[in-house]
Amino acid sequence: MQIGFIGLGNMGGPMAANLARAGHSVAGFDLTAPMPEGVTRAATAAEAVAGADVVLTMLPNGAILRSVAAEVIPAMQTGAVLCDCSTVDVDSARAVADQAQAAGLNALDAPVSGGIGGASAGTLTFMVGGTDAAFATVAPLFEIMGQKAVHCGAAGAGQAAKICNNMILGVTMIATCEAFALADKLGLDRQKMFDVVSTSSGYSWTMNAYCPAPGVGPASPADNGYKPGFASELMLKDLNLSQQAAASADADTPMGQLAAELYRRFVEDEDGRGMDFSAMLPRFSARNRA
Repeated sequence: MQIGFIGLGNMGGPMAANLARAGHSVAGFDLTAPMPEGVTRAATAAEAVAGADVVLTMLPNGAILRSVAAEVIPAMQTGAVLCDCSTVDVDSARAVADQAQAAGLNALDAPVSGGIGGASAGTLTFMVGGTDAAFATVAPLFEIMGQKAVHCGAAGAGQAAKICNNMILGVTMIATCEAFALADKLGLDRQKMFDVVSTSSGYSWTMNAYCPAPGVGPASPADNGYKPGFASELMLKDLNLSQQAAASADADTPMGQLAAELYRRFVEDEDGRGMDFSAMLPRFSARNRA
């Protein structure tokens, strides 16, 4: 395929490189990031998408997505697919899909899970919203960039799935860290705590696969000084998106709201910026009951 790729940072760059290595013709545009190997540099975003069968975007937020969409949609050929892989608000995803459809294009919102490592290894999971036809067109590219793509429904459904998933992740990580901090103060050995919970009803991904306690369970960022696999500020972004969506949908999400506030304090008022989101454990360990 002829592919245009807008946004070639830590995530987009490896994704574009994997597509180029697979034999696709990839034209890329980014304001600051270097071009990945095999990707042809375009002078503008409009130039990158001209003649493309599929245009992929990986951008920081919904406002930038809307701005880029306004620039590239008029330059895309009729029938092409605009596939946004950013994590943005549901309203922006749906607005861009409507704009694309009005211009005779197809659109997908396809946020990812798997982080920078998954982008490099081609093992991302894509949560996809949009039409069956658009999904079928881009499916071969999802197979190159990832290990799984789930068609979640109509426009915005991919973002909804990502936001709901990461709200669970944020809330669960806080509960896991609180439990370890409580176990410490009750004199319970962390390894014994893990041995019980990881095989009992407290089982969770944050405990079993991404344990926040150093030296316990499989290797995780906790064993590397909490250098981020998934940074706290990114968790805060996703939790804020969940609360924006909850307000828009009139949904009651008190745990998600509290998790967002705790990560806001951790990132903005404490020392959480630039640390993994599991670094909530030393935060709780250092605190007494309010």
